[in-house]
Amino acid sequence: MKTPRKTHGPSRRQVLFTSLAAAALLTGATSTWADSYPTRPVRIIVGFPAGTGPDIVARLLAQKLSEGWGNMGVIVDNKPGAGGLIAASEAARAAPDGYTLMLGETGQLSIAPSSYSKLPYDPQKDFIPVSQVVSSDFVLLVNPQKVPAKNVKEFVSWTQQQKGLFLATFGAGTPGHFGAYMFGDAVKLKPEPVHYKSTGDALGGLFSGDVQGVFASVGLAAPNVKAGKLVALGSTGATRTNALPDVPTIKEQGYTSLEFSSWFGIVAPARTPADIVAKLNADIVRAMQSPDGRSKMEDAGFRVTGTSREAFANIISADTASWGKAVAATGFKAD
Repeated sequence: MKTPRKTHGPSRRQVLFTSLAAAALLTGATSTWADSYPTRPVRIIVGFPAGTGPDIVARLLAQKLSEGWGNMGVIVDNKPGAGGLIAASEAARAAPDGYTLMLGETGQLSIAPSSYSKLPYDPQKDFIPVSQVVSSDFVLLVNPQKVPAKNVKEFVSWTQQQKGLFLATFGAGTPGHFGAYMFGDAVKLKPEPVHYKSTGDALGGLFSGDVQGVFASVGLAAPNVKAGKLVALGSTGATRTNALPDVPTIKEQGYTSLEFSSWFGIVAPARTPADIVAKLNADIVRAMQSPDGRSKMEDAGFRVTGTSREAFANIISADTASWGKAVAATGFKAD
């Protein structure tokens, strides 16, 4: 009886060749995906209601991206609540295919890690920074029917005669929340932040006299100031905002320690293919640097940035550290 001939598995050379071929096919497929992306509508999740600063930025960006993608639909999906945490939680769980993005802001990505004891997402691990889109200063607004002040010093003097300093915020953990504390430190007063669920509710509290002031984004403040409904006492940036050039900064008015701002940028779920992220970054920067895209954002009161992926990641990291110190100074911690 003949002994059956022993069969051998593939040689090392064959295995190596097969692996290289598979890698080449995968690389080619991935490149093709990025070249053709997007082939269906892209969704941008926004953690705040329609008409707010983040919503305005998202819709202007969506319009420019859609035009650049051959009028491929870009859907802005508002998921308001919990200072943007609901939206961030949903975006973190989305499929990492480039078809669900989030317009993230300072509160969700840089402040929340310090202000919440438990977060349903990890800003560093669950998202890939794509590009910062715009930055925005804040404006201290008062209702002229309730507060007889035209500048910060008059406001501080008037407030000292009241029972307390009540400042509206658009939610716990937002820049305006901790900006209220920073303002209190600068003017030597102890503020009482009053948290509202939306900008509409907060402005309603300002009009009714339930609160004395609010730090609102320039984009939200400018229309109300120009219409004469509210008075802008000062802005929080290093320089005056182009949208309200006659409004001095708070630093100009003698409170040199007070300066803070916010930003909005696109992030993608972790594990989104690198070449799709690169294409998104290039398309966003192109959209924001176009004359039309830039002018529309600036007209809405925002400062156009349009950064690289690396620059945006560095901004998030640096602001996480700086806002962390501000949060720690207040002793605030939400569950």
